[in-house]
Amino acid sequence: MSDLSVNIVGPRMKNPLMLASGILDETGESMLMAVKKGAGAVVTKSVGLEANEGHRNPTAFEIGDGLGLLNAMGLPNPGINDYEREVKIALTGGVPVIGSVFGRDGKDFSYLAGKMEDYGASAVELNLSCPHAKGVGMDIGADPEEVGIIVSAVSSAVSIPVFAKLTPNVPNIADIALSAVKAGAEGVVAINTLKGMIISPETGLPVLGNRLGGLSGPAILPVGVRSVFEIKQRFMKEEVNAVIIGVGGISSAHDALQYIMAGADALQIGSVMRWKGAAVFGEIASGISDFMDREGYSTIKDMVGIAQEAKK
Repeated sequence: MSDLSVNIVGPRMKNPLMLASGILDETGESMLMAVKKGAGAVVTKSVGLEANEGHRNPTAFEIGDGLGLLNAMGLPNPGINDYEREVKIALTGGVPVIGSVFGRDGKDFSYLAGKMEDYGASAVELNLSCPHAKGVGMDIGADPEEVGIIVSAVSSAVSIPVFAKLTPNVPNIADIALSAVKAGAEGVVAINTLKGMIISPETGLPVLGNRLGGLSGPAILPVGVRSVFEIKQRFMKEEVNAVIIGVGGISSAHDALQYIMAGADALQIGSVMRWKGAAVFGEIASGISDFMDREGYSTIKDMVGIAQEAKK
């Protein structure tokens, strides 16, 4: 029988599926719901130094019939000092809780990561990739050198694993991934949303209050798979042993397997819950297990990166 468990963030995960940051994870209760539906780990809402209301409405717009979501939330959060309760509640689910944080420099990120560690988080995810917040996220995460400086500062400040969440809105995502792991990150998370815009012909105006937003959902799956493939390829070439967590457009076991075979050790599920609900975790885990049994794979690790071995 296939073994879906993976060990990449401290406590072993029962399966490689995580709740992605920014989707039903602002409260401890919502994170527990994902755990009860089968998530192997949860990532918190991205939290900063102070409370932030985010951008003005409209903040989200659905594209097509389940094709994707364009959002510009603006990183709303209660601030790190008021977030301990949510982490503590999520921890009662018995799965690893990864604290997502955002800041403007290494000092901000280090402080925030330290607080997440104090709250009991098993690892910390550095949001270096949000495409619709000024001065943070992609604004600093598009520069490999800046990413290295931030990761180095955080890695020196905490004892839990550090993961850098990367933006696809760059010429070469593998360069940034390599900079992050060489600076001390245990791994990277790829990808965050694609920068985009929708205009209403009836009004002649962008549909989002912030005008620009980030595209997520099934439409970005090929971009995410390609990004993970390129990162894994670079890690293999440089003989770098680091974790890759794939995220972006996953809505089925078929999608999840593409990421794994491209090089992902674990996966994050997000926007699809708008259409399928949290039950999608159990659905995808079951589908992966059925595939492994059918094709003769014993563990998730047996499938990681096998697409790298394909003949050109």
